[in-house]
Amino acid sequence: MRYLREGGQTALAKAFVDARAHLRRMVQFRMDRRVAGRVDPSDVLQEVYLDASRQLPQYLANPPMSPRVWLRLLTAQRLMAIHRQHLGVQKRDAKQETPLDRAAMPPFDPEALSCGLLACVTSPSMAAIRHETRVQLHEAVDGLDADDREILALRHYEELTNREASEELGITPGAASKRYIRALERLKGALAGVPGLIPPAPGPEDP
Repeated sequence: MRYLREGGQTALAKAFVDARAHLRRMVQFRMDRRVAGRVDPSDVLQEVYLDASRQLPQYLANPPMSPRVWLRLLTAQRLMAIHRQHLGVQKRDAKQETPLDRAAMPPFDPEALSCGLLACVTSPSMAAIRHETRVQLHEAVDGLDADDREILALRHYEELTNREASEELGITPGAASKRYIRALERLKGALAGVPGLIPPAPGPEDP
């Protein structure tokens, strides 16, 4: 946070470059399929950077979250605006249009999460996984509740740390960790008959 206050727009530009690959992955994961063929993720990110540049003074006046989570939520807001533009989605309440509102996060396709989890498996034999097994994984993910799918998406596919996931969800790190463990256990239960399909944890937790 301090580097943004001291470096201003120059520091923001560097922070955005550092986060760009991560944000692009988020855009590709959460952009509606009907829009993906019309909108280039690079154009989305350019708009996000302009949003961040305009809103930097407001953010620094009272930063409620880390810079990376702030950039993610700006990206979410921009995606929601693009979805409204192209799909005619009903306009959200003005109170929910701030970039710091978790409710502005666009949903993702459970099939995309299934593919992301499949990429995390470690068994070499799963490189040539059969179609029916992929279908089983998709059905297992689709059967989870929204909270379980979201925490798995944040931790595995979008590669947030536990602390970042807790910031984005508006819960404590302890609660985020419990939610993640619960989601993994439910996924394991759904995939009990498919050896090798349980994804490993995405890395050490934050202190």
